[in-house]
Amino acid sequence: MQTKSAPHAQGGSSLPGAGETILIVDFGSQVTQLIARRVRESGVYCEIVPFDKAAAALPRLEPLGIILSGGPASVIGAGAPQVDPALLEAGLPVLGICYGEQTLCARLGGRVEAGDHREFGRAFLHIVRPSALFEGVWAPGERHQVWMSHGDRVIAIPQGFEVVGTSEGAPFAAIADERRRLYGVQFHPEVVHTPDGSKLLRNFTHGICGAKGNWTMRAFRAAEIEKIRAQVGQGRVVCGLSGGVDSAVTAKLVHEAVGEALTCIFVDTGLLRGGEAEEVVRLFKGHFNIPLVHVNAADTFLGKLEGVTDPEVKRKTIGATFIDIFEAEAGRIGGAGFLAQGTLYPDVIESVSFTGGPSVTIKSHHNVGGLPERMNMKLVEPLRELFKDEVRALGREMGLPEQFVGRHPFPGPGLAIRLPGEITREKIRILQAADAIYLDEIRKTGLYDAIWQAFAVLLPVKTVGVMGDERSYDHVCALRAVTSTDGMTADYYPFPHDFLGRVATRIINEVKGINRVVYDITSKPPGTIEWE
Repeated sequence: MQTKSAPHAQGGSSLPGAGETILIVDFGSQVTQLIARRVRESGVYCEIVPFDKAAAALPRLEPLGIILSGGPASVIGAGAPQVDPALLEAGLPVLGICYGEQTLCARLGGRVEAGDHREFGRAFLHIVRPSALFEGVWAPGERHQVWMSHGDRVIAIPQGFEVVGTSEGAPFAAIADERRRLYGVQFHPEVVHTPDGSKLLRNFTHGICGAKGNWTMRAFRAAEIEKIRAQVGQGRVVCGLSGGVDSAVTAKLVHEAVGEALTCIFVDTGLLRGGEAEEVVRLFKGHFNIPLVHVNAADTFLGKLEGVTDPEVKRKTIGATFIDIFEAEAGRIGGAGFLAQGTLYPDVIESVSFTGGPSVTIKSHHNVGGLPERMNMKLVEPLRELFKDEVRALGREMGLPEQFVGRHPFPGPGLAIRLPGEITREKIRILQAADAIYLDEIRKTGLYDAIWQAFAVLLPVKTVGVMGDERSYDHVCALRAVTSTDGMTADYYPFPHDFLGRVATRIINEVKGINRVVYDITSKPPGTIEWE
């Protein structure tokens, strides 16, 4: 399918930080997004821009300061990405993190080499000199835990710099040129494994760069409403509702901006959680009185999925079917020239990553990465500058009920990727019932908000069991629950055994078709949290 490519991350910002912006230069680290999250948590707006486009973004952003991210390359390798000299000649404060420190030093006359003593994981920083970066947090003579992830290391610093911190494997683990307001750290302050990292970043953004911290959801809401009105004018907008928080917040914000000029289209795939379709219709059509078209397309989707077992084919089938149905319904709405969708900032970042990224992929419930050419509609993406936690905060600011704002992430393909193997109506019924019991017990125990995502999976195997005086041959249900702060990495939630026993007993007793329940205790590196 031909698509229009998504706009670059460095284009079209509404700059809701009211003139307070930090430019984050991306050199490809898998945790670059965490730098932005930490900065925004301190009330400062920021944008991530690929290293080769960062200098061009300066006039638009007019940042107060620049942060150079980490990255997987070797600064001394042929063709390695380097910091653009224009960034260092702008007279702005600069903080280089890991690879960022190394390219900062290499560009200014220092030297980097492959280290004999690599550091990966927990390390300890010895503070040897005071610095504005450490103000009120760390003092000379102290020793503090940090998180390292580097093979190369700085062996000579540029003129004007001083060493302010050392570690066992990095004699220049923290350096500073206070006069020019240039700083470098070999460790990663953005990750939770550096306990004081957020304070150091705040020292940079607030103390060194002079930010006041005026990035709020109230300010963003007002600015984005005006932006939507200016973009849409007298036109009409359609929005695809999926039942998730992203599309719900998008619909509410666009409705505040254009009122009756918005029509929401809710395509019920038959792959939603039990009772979810009724909940979506009740909230948006009944409570908020937002024009809503409800399409019950369960038969169509299940027909298309009959006999399909490959997970990637499932996703593509669901995505293509969704777009066909959505396009047909949108065509019945006269004069609709705009499509609102819940693209988030991580989607935008991935779409322009210098490492390639999974950019122009159609994602079932909303078409991140582009629209089919034949739809001839312009995108309205009011959340494209927000992370997931910020979307939730915006939803609360607008008065969305907590059951929508705080709900766990739900995949676009719905229960299809929690049903390995062939999908049938009976399997969907079984999984919906088991999932509802699992989430009900989590809520009763008061753990729902402590967990990033919890769900049941119906495995494509059956086992023989004895239930009462009879043998059974039924499905195995797997339960998954993970903790995460960013959706990029996750660890399993350590439920007590009595909780798991209670859930398993209820599922086996109340859900016909399941005779065994297991708990998935795998952790995960960056990648998908979902099952397939």
